[in-house]
Amino acid sequence: MTYKYTTESLCKQAVETWGKDSQLMKLLEEMSELQKEIIKNISFGKDNLNEIAEETADVLIMLERLIYIYDMSDKVNEQAAFKVNRVKGYLGIK
Repeated sequence: MTYKYTTESLCKQAVETWGKDSQLMKLLEEMSELQKEIIKNISFGKDNLNEIAEETADVLIMLERLIYIYDMSDKVNEQAAFKVNRVKGYLGIK
């Protein structure tokens, strides 16, 4: 499963156009919107899968910009692999 939806050049252009701080604030906004949709689904039983998918896409795109801004692709991949392997261990999966 891969979540690479934007290119480095698109991330670069977005950051150059709107600024690093603006993009980081936009990430926080998008994460908040996703959180709200998940809460609506769990707490109120709202049938909002489309909204959850839309906000998830927004968060994924903005996370790619976060990774670009801090130039941490290798570190994120390393941490993700470590954490996935840890979950596999918890589940008894080799």
